[in-house]
Amino acid sequence: MQRFVKIGLIQAHHDVDGHEPVEVHKAAAVEKHIGLIREAAAKGAQIVCLQELFYGPYFCTEQNPKWYAAAEPVPDGPTVSRMRDLAKELGIVLIVPLYEMEMPGVYYNTAAVIDADGTYLGKYRKHHLPHVQAGPAACGFWEKYYFKPGNTGYPVFDTAFAKVGVYICYDRHFPEGARILGLNGAEVVFNPSATTAGLSEYLWKLEQPAHAVANGYYLGAINRVGWEAPWNMGEFYGQSYLVNPRGEFVAVGSRDKDEVVIGDLDREMILEVRNLWQFYRDRRPETYGAMVELLP
Repeated sequence: MQRFVKIGLIQAHHDVDGHEPVEVHKAAAVEKHIGLIREAAAKGAQIVCLQELFYGPYFCTEQNPKWYAAAEPVPDGPTVSRMRDLAKELGIVLIVPLYEMEMPGVYYNTAAVIDADGTYLGKYRKHHLPHVQAGPAACGFWEKYYFKPGNTGYPVFDTAFAKVGVYICYDRHFPEGARILGLNGAEVVFNPSATTAGLSEYLWKLEQPAHAVANGYYLGAINRVGWEAPWNMGEFYGQSYLVNPRGEFVAVGSRDKDEVVIGDLDREMILEVRNLWQFYRDRRPETYGAMVELLP
């Protein structure tokens, strides 16, 4: 396989007020992101990842059954179908985070992975769900109201350009899944997110470079930008980035602008770092049993 792979990370502001109907949100956001995907492809990106729940606001700010209508089947829903056509047209791999309906009343925070020929390769469902207050009263990251915890494990997808893993937003606080993605062969892991300045910014450039170093892979972290009305829970602070297995930032986005962030994955660096540090060789899984025991 080729040594260098060009990665595209898309961060964007959601432009529609939360009071608008769900279908208005989805239509506007899908069209906006199609334009940004085309821009990424024009800049040479071969693998492109969108932000968490890309086709709407971060509606988990409130607990409102209105947003259940945003969920759709994966892979047979309209958004994944449209993205499959786009991936095939552009010859790129797409990671598409969206609200999945498994059946009426059963919903997941999901990312679909689409190969460069438009083939649907599979999905990752977010495992770790926050349920915490943040920002003004009644606002928060109320994800357990909307989603079941993921049940697909930690798959790695063998795409046309690289072996891709996905972790979603709050997952990044848990090193266990990040390690499993590496053990499953990931060369690059994407973490599409929606996270605000008042809560998580001090961790943003700390945890995920540590995952990249500990596991010898590239990591693409994506965060939306700006404030979302009417909640104004906090500032989504952008700064999407690609970090390499040495913990070095390859490319970093702005704090407050719609942007396509482009960086190169160097497959030889992955081999070099893994041969140097040998973290996988020196693991002692037979001593880790206490990690999976239930505690009070």
